[in-house]
Amino acid sequence: MQRTLFVMTALILIVCGGTAIGAEPFPAKSIRYIVPFPPGGISDMMARIVAQQTTNTFKQPVVVDNRPGGNAMIGVVMAAKAPADGYTWLSITITHAINVTLFPAAPYDLLKDFQAVSILASLPLVAVVNSNLPVKSLGELSALGKTRMLNGGSSGNGTPQHLALELYRQLAGIKVQHVPFKGGGPSLISLLSNEIDFLITGVPDTITHIKSGRLRALAIASQTRHPLIADIPTTAEAGLPAQTITSWTALLVPAATPKPVLNLINAAVTGALKQPEMAQRLREQAFEVIADDPDTAQAFIVTEAQRWGKLVREANLKPD
Repeated sequence: MQRTLFVMTALILIVCGGTAIGAEPFPAKSIRYIVPFPPGGISDMMARIVAQQTTNTFKQPVVVDNRPGGNAMIGVVMAAKAPADGYTWLSITITHAINVTLFPAAPYDLLKDFQAVSILASLPLVAVVNSNLPVKSLGELSALGKTRMLNGGSSGNGTPQHLALELYRQLAGIKVQHVPFKGGGPSLISLLSNEIDFLITGVPDTITHIKSGRLRALAIASQTRHPLIADIPTTAEAGLPAQTITSWTALLVPAATPKPVLNLINAAVTGALKQPEMAQRLREQAFEVIADDPDTAQAFIVTEAQRWGKLVREANLKPD
């Protein structure tokens, strides 16, 4: 770990000295990290971890600024108007890739106005039912959905949970009534109260109730099993290999941010996340660290926007 930190620090010092001849080394002041969600959520939690680690690396404050509202777009608009100097960071999730199609008249262009620094981490979704529902597998839930209408919840129209539900409806050819809630908490309460049949939602939201037996996990919507619930099969193992949807969180900066500064931020952030102790801490909270380079991250966001845009159009989804 000491060797890793030494190499990362050396790289940062090299890039700092070479950002521009005669210019102040970056960063010379505090950095604003805009999170377009309320405090306490998954995106906010990841941003605060990154902010703490990069504050230690840069010796300058990295300050999280929560700006929720407007379908997670208010904070994005603020970041789009900020100078492209590396001092404004933006947290985004799969929600923003969906919003590209869901809100075509948004006052910013996610794919043109911003440059990805890194996809920080991913979080698979899991299909869960109330333990009182007499199904033990995703196949049994699909079979039930061909005999009667299933009530599937989500945290709102156009959210990742809603997209996962629509994808499942298409792939399994089942009858589903979408029941949108105002957030993940109310949808989970409804499932625990046996008012809806199923949810496809984040592992951290459900893990306590899965362990207690109140909820039954049917399948993980990812390529591999999840270590926190390793006995639960993937959707591919359950017969729906295309039912993969990963919630992820990424760090962006305004598009014209100088390349040396972009690389510096990437080195600091990914170096911190890849430290063994940090990676283990995040795995225990259900995250899978990605911490990739800017070009790979940018290409991933474009692909996600295209993938979910296609589903939004096919299902004729509309925002609340």
